[in-house]
Amino acid sequence: MARKLTYQELLEAGVHFGHLTRKWNPKMAEYIFMENNGIHLIDLNKTLECLEEAAYALKNIVRSGRKIMFVATKKQAKDIVTEEAKRLNMPYVTERWLGGMLTNFTTIRKSLKKLAQIEKLLKDESAQQGLQKKERLMLAREKAKLERQLGGIVDLNRLPAALFVIDVKREHIAVAEAQKLNIPVFAMVDTNSDPTLVDFPIPANDDAFKSIALITKYIGEVIEEALMERKKDKEEANLKKDEEEKRKIDEAAVEESN
Repeated sequence: MARKLTYQELLEAGVHFGHLTRKWNPKMAEYIFMENNGIHLIDLNKTLECLEEAAYALKNIVRSGRKIMFVATKKQAKDIVTEEAKRLNMPYVTERWLGGMLTNFTTIRKSLKKLAQIEKLLKDESAQQGLQKKERLMLAREKAKLERQLGGIVDLNRLPAALFVIDVKREHIAVAEAQKLNIPVFAMVDTNSDPTLVDFPIPANDDAFKSIALITKYIGEVIEEALMERKKDKEEANLKKDEEEKRKIDEAAVEESN
């Protein structure tokens, strides 16, 4: 099993630091421990409970062979989210969320197809010879733009099964699109956000790098473990299938000999 985070680890990463009390969202009341010097402090016991619930649900989704999309466009979250998503071969969005990325997925697929065509054209030397220098430059710029916007979802052939979001307030469009399509959302939710907008809120400081890194890496470990379990399940199923086929062949051979 993926190791569980400890209260001390959350404390040291500053997961408990919320926003100024005047910026709070009253719907976060159940996750707030106390107020200190005008700042709300998050109840880390609630964070641990929410992490456990989220981990259980995430594992079931990943073991079924479906994808989790990571969404984080804030500066301090981009690198760690990109790194973790790439490591797990999961889709991710760390640049601006394009409206309709989920609700208008057909159009997004067309853009991905266009990116693949441009890449193919730029790799084909004979095709490039028929292009003027200006045309090649324009294609290169278009490729760079599409890669920046869609590079993290280039291998996504169908809608993700769930979203893991850093900062639901900032990523409200992504959350709204997921809601519309009944795609579950797992998210770090700070004291200025509405936890009722997501299916699995994780009360946590969504501004500090250490806090974001700790939670994101933990979620990554949970997904990694689920992927390994899925691989093991498939291997066991294949082994069982091979044994069944071998048994049938042996039985057929015994019947023939009789």
